[in-house]
Amino acid sequence: MLKGGISGRSARGKRIHTRAIHSIDTDIKLNRALWVMAETLLESLR
Repeated sequence: MLKGGISGRSARGKRIHTRAIHSIDTDIKLNRALWVMAETLLESLR
Protein backbone atom coordinates (compact mmCIF):
# COMPACT_ATOMS: atom_id res chain seq x y z
CA MET A 1 0.00 0.00 0.00
CA LEU A 2 2.81 2.41 0.92
CA LYS A 3 6.34 2.20 -0.38
CA GLY A 4 9.14 1.44 2.05
CA GLY A 5 12.91 1.66 1.88
CA ILE A 6 13.14 5.45 1.88
CA SER A 7 16.36 6.58 3.57
CA GLY A 8 16.49 9.25 6.23
CA ARG A 9 17.85 10.18 9.64
CA SER A 10 16.26 9.87 13.05
CA ALA A 11 16.09 12.72 15.57
CA ARG A 12 19.35 11.46 17.07
CA GLY A 13 21.10 11.46 13.68
CA LYS A 14 21.00 7.70 13.18
CA ARG A 15 20.39 6.40 9.66
CA ILE A 16 16.93 4.85 9.23
CA HIS A 17 14.79 3.36 6.44
CA THR A 18 11.02 3.48 6.19
CA ARG A 19 9.04 0.25 6.20
CA ALA A 20 6.39 -0.63 3.65
CA ILE A 21 2.77 -0.91 4.83
CA HIS A 22 0.98 -3.85 3.26
CA SER A 23 -2.27 -4.03 5.22
CA ILE A 24 -4.74 -1.86 7.10
CA ASP A 25 -3.97 -3.73 10.35
CA THR A 26 -0.31 -2.73 10.08
CA ASP A 27 -1.35 0.84 9.31
CA ILE A 28 -3.50 1.02 12.47
CA LYS A 29 -0.69 -0.35 14.64
CA LEU A 30 1.82 2.04 13.08
CA ASN A 31 -0.53 5.01 13.52
CA ARG A 32 -1.06 4.14 17.19
CA ALA A 33 2.69 3.78 17.72
CA LEU A 34 3.34 7.14 16.03
CA TRP A 35 0.77 8.88 18.26
CA VAL A 36 2.29 7.35 21.41
CA MET A 37 5.76 8.42 20.26
CA ALA A 38 4.56 11.96 19.47
CA GLU A 39 2.79 12.30 22.83
CA THR A 40 5.89 11.03 24.66
CA LEU A 41 8.08 13.52 22.79
CA LEU A 42 5.67 16.35 23.59
CA GLU A 43 5.69 15.47 27.30
CA SER A 44 9.49 15.30 27.36
CA LEU A 45 9.73 18.78 25.81
CA ARG A 46 7.49 20.36 28.47
